[in-house]
Amino acid sequence: MGFSGRIARFFLTSQLTPLIALIAALLGLFAILVTPREEEPQINVTMANVFIPFPGASAKDVEALVATPAEQVLSQIAGIEHIYSVSKPGMAVLTVQYLVGQDRTQALVRLYDAIQANRDWVSPELGVGEPIIKPLGIDDVPIITVTLWTRDETRGAYELEQAAHAAEIELKRIAGTREVKTVGGPGRAVRVMMDPDRMAAFGVTAKDIRDALQVSNAAQPSGTLISNNQEILVQTGTFLTGAEDVRQLVVGVAQGRPVYMNDVARVVAGPDQPAQYVWHGPGAGGEHKADNGRVYPAVTLAISKKPGENAVDVAEKVITRVNALHNSVFPEGIETSVTRNYGATADDKAKKLIQKLIFATASVVLLVLFAIGKREALIVGAAVLLTLAATLFASWAWGFTLNRVSLFALIFSIGILVDDAIVVVENIHRRMSLDHDGLEAIIPRAVDEVGGPTILATFTVIAALLPMAFVSGLMGPYMSPIPINASIGMLISLAIAFIVTPWLALKLIRQAAHDAHAGDDRLTALFRARLTPFLRGSEGKRARRMLWLGIGIAILVSVALPVFKLVILKMLPFDNKSEFQIIVDMPVGTPLEKTTQVLSEMGAAVAQIPEVTDYQAYSGTAAPINFNGLVRQYYLRSGPEVGDLQVNLVDKHHRDRKSHDIAQGIRPVVEAIAKTHGADVKVVEVPPGPPVMSPIVAEIYGPDYDAQSRVAKQVRSVFEQSEGIVAIDDTVEDDAQRFVLRVLQNKAAVAGVAQKDIVAAMAMGLSGENVTPIHGSGAKYEIPVRVTLPPERQTEIAELLKLTVRGSNGNLVPLSELVEVMPSAREKTIYHKDLLPVVFVVGDTGGKLDSPLYGLFEMRGELKDRPLRQGGTLSEYFIRQPSDPYTGFSLKWDGEWQVTYETFRDMGLAYAVGLMLIYILVVAQFKSYVTPLVIMAPIPLTIIGVMPGHALLGAQFTATSMIGMIALAGIIVRNSILLVDFINEQVRDGMDFQEAVIQAGATRAKPIVLTGAAAMMGAFFILDDPIFSGLAVSLIFGIFVSTLLTLVVIPVLYYAANFRKLSSPKQEFSHDR
Repeated sequence: MGFSGRIARFFLTSQLTPLIALIAALLGLFAILVTPREEEPQINVTMANVFIPFPGASAKDVEALVATPAEQVLSQIAGIEHIYSVSKPGMAVLTVQYLVGQDRTQALVRLYDAIQANRDWVSPELGVGEPIIKPLGIDDVPIITVTLWTRDETRGAYELEQAAHAAEIELKRIAGTREVKTVGGPGRAVRVMMDPDRMAAFGVTAKDIRDALQVSNAAQPSGTLISNNQEILVQTGTFLTGAEDVRQLVVGVAQGRPVYMNDVARVVAGPDQPAQYVWHGPGAGGEHKADNGRVYPAVTLAISKKPGENAVDVAEKVITRVNALHNSVFPEGIETSVTRNYGATADDKAKKLIQKLIFATASVVLLVLFAIGKREALIVGAAVLLTLAATLFASWAWGFTLNRVSLFALIFSIGILVDDAIVVVENIHRRMSLDHDGLEAIIPRAVDEVGGPTILATFTVIAALLPMAFVSGLMGPYMSPIPINASIGMLISLAIAFIVTPWLALKLIRQAAHDAHAGDDRLTALFRARLTPFLRGSEGKRARRMLWLGIGIAILVSVALPVFKLVILKMLPFDNKSEFQIIVDMPVGTPLEKTTQVLSEMGAAVAQIPEVTDYQAYSGTAAPINFNGLVRQYYLRSGPEVGDLQVNLVDKHHRDRKSHDIAQGIRPVVEAIAKTHGADVKVVEVPPGPPVMSPIVAEIYGPDYDAQSRVAKQVRSVFEQSEGIVAIDDTVEDDAQRFVLRVLQNKAAVAGVAQKDIVAAMAMGLSGENVTPIHGSGAKYEIPVRVTLPPERQTEIAELLKLTVRGSNGNLVPLSELVEVMPSAREKTIYHKDLLPVVFVVGDTGGKLDSPLYGLFEMRGELKDRPLRQGGTLSEYFIRQPSDPYTGFSLKWDGEWQVTYETFRDMGLAYAVGLMLIYILVVAQFKSYVTPLVIMAPIPLTIIGVMPGHALLGAQFTATSMIGMIALAGIIVRNSILLVDFINEQVRDGMDFQEAVIQAGATRAKPIVLTGAAAMMGAFFILDDPIFSGLAVSLIFGIFVSTLLTLVVIPVLYYAANFRKLSSPKQEFSHDR
């Protein structure tokens, strides 16, 4: 007796067997209770921004003296995938993106070490500031956002912001919260708004005001003195505690009397000059739809969680605490709306998928009930539940959370996890109808009979799936729960089938109830009728040729479906989410009020959509980021020309249209508004998988950056002329005006005024300067004392030039006498990627195909060898950057194409490795080089089901479809092994070869059809998911077609390969080498 039979015999009557089953069930219950729940897998993406200030420097100087040397230093760090840099006047921003899976702590230590060890890349005299490093990762994405808004016209953004700041402290006390921050609000400040006319009259300069504030806000303990037998602490000086203290400061002396701050400036405490606006708009589908069309001032609290914490628990605690803060921290009249809750969506998704898992298991049990019997169904059901329980525990131990991918992996696995139990139970059932020994003798023999092929088949499925765990990039860890959970589950199901299933069979099955001869005879007759025409002499040879020809034609037709776009290829389809964003970019130089106007018009249009519950508008700042915003670096979006609309939708269970359809519907409306105002607008949906900069990205390289920008405009024109390309944008900034105030050196020298004093006075008047803080306010954030000109004096250059500076003789000199105003163009930002200057052109696709790949290749035809106005043609790259970009202009395609290429490349390699492993395993088992080829022959047959299935249902062929095809290789080979192994056994027992072929089909048809039907039934429960429907389609149609064909093709093909040697029933069976 073989290994599997001995295992079954040992545990058949062992007291350990029920304990093993109980432990497996308890471990599964433990895993369900403790495994954190999240909507999506937490991909370990380590990024960091390095901000290096270079005050006063031009963009080109920043690029040459700061960004380029910094890139060269950072490129030495191990584990970095890309380095991006943005050089703008006065600042370099470098982004370091590590390879997926790099340990976050070690990666950041390497980054800090590299920067500190190379601080000498610039000389200290250059004036480059201290680098500021801001690490970022998936845990920086808020899982819940709460928007504070009010209908009370006496309150505004300032009061909401103060309430939010008070709430931050309360929310941070919740266990598991990571960062709590407020988005929106003007901030709080004591503004000292200078009056140039009165300052000139009193002989006071801006520098005098700044110096007075700095020297007057000082205090410290001076020591202690001993008096009357007591030690008394002595403190010298007092801090500024409010606007009144600032007003009473002496800033100078005029005609023998002190000049107070109140004499030369207006001091105002309260909200700062707004640099951003946030408002809340109820939508037509929300609970406040009666307010539809109105907008209310708002701020948003964004709360992220610590690594490893359960998103569901943290979100629930946050909502409970927010509700408790009403009428205490939140005064009456302030309302709160939960505008993001990834904890609730994760919980809803987990509950729904666990429910599907139960239904899938129940459907498989019912299948066995009708096919074999109720007691066998109980055995299979128990085996599946124990397998799932142990797999859930193994998944938790591996570090996976309960998310949509890990749970879909289990649902997908139901069909293959049940295979071992079905094969064992069915064979026990069959042997009981043939043998008349006791169950304790029959069960080990029955297990041993299918044990070898079952072990081999299990490992072939694992060999097909496991290589997918090594897919690189963002897609690898995103999909990794599927191959890992399924492979672990297969091993556990094999152990359960050999240990627990026989024990349950002994306890539950009654031997007398089984008599399957009539059914077996009918199957034998059926297969004899179907197979004999292919096995009979020269007629059989002709029939086989026709069969191969028919299969070949079917494969060619199936392969042609994607070529003729009857099946659309796409990385992943859009999911049905409850949110999307509208990103607005106004021309450089647009004031905040204009951006606010454009957002208001778009918000009014969005609010009329029946499925919109509400929206939040963010003018001058970015909305709280999601994972897409993290990768695209939306958190860096700030300034008067940028704006976001965060649009929230009715729950998907309560609306008919999908979020993608809603987003596509609003796109032409907001594009029309944007076109009116000269803005660029993008409707950004939550990507179904790993995000990219944009679905279509064209990177333009060349020897000269200005020429690169002109080439990029030519490429953009091709984007705009291509049908179906939308959301077009580029990184070439529009021309914008600036004034350069050139200091008249001769006049400044005569007056005894230093140029740096003129520069400081202008900066203080226009941008303002935070000179010193207010003490003793009890506020969470610093309240600065800002010296500036009033807003009404900041609109004309002539008003600014009324400011005065003090000359060497003490006289005041107006700036208008010391500078010359020179109109010029604003400097433009310079971008680098991986040490090369680059200009980006981006776009998205809409319309019928809705796949960036088709838009890309359509534009490629227009751009290929396109003559450029600069001379020459545009070289094209798909996989890598140009090795020598300085010999001409080149375009490198990126975006979703790059992820698609890398994913399908790696999956293709995983498929090939899986096939090689399957071949090696089968060679080892059958000791033949030809037999494994016969066994693996049905693998190409899967495409006959997969592609027509996608075409029939109108489904796109996606990465999950490819996963289904890879899994099919292992599943189908399992069926072939059962057939070939049975034929070999029967021939060894002396049966005629042709009869053995017929009997193999008849005898193994039931377990093969049952396991195939089980896998299909499991797949049916994921068919309605937008992302994983491709996996379901591949499994359902692939298994259906290939199973039916396998029952004919494998016996016929094996007969054709061996009939000359094994045609005599007396000839001893020998393996073919």
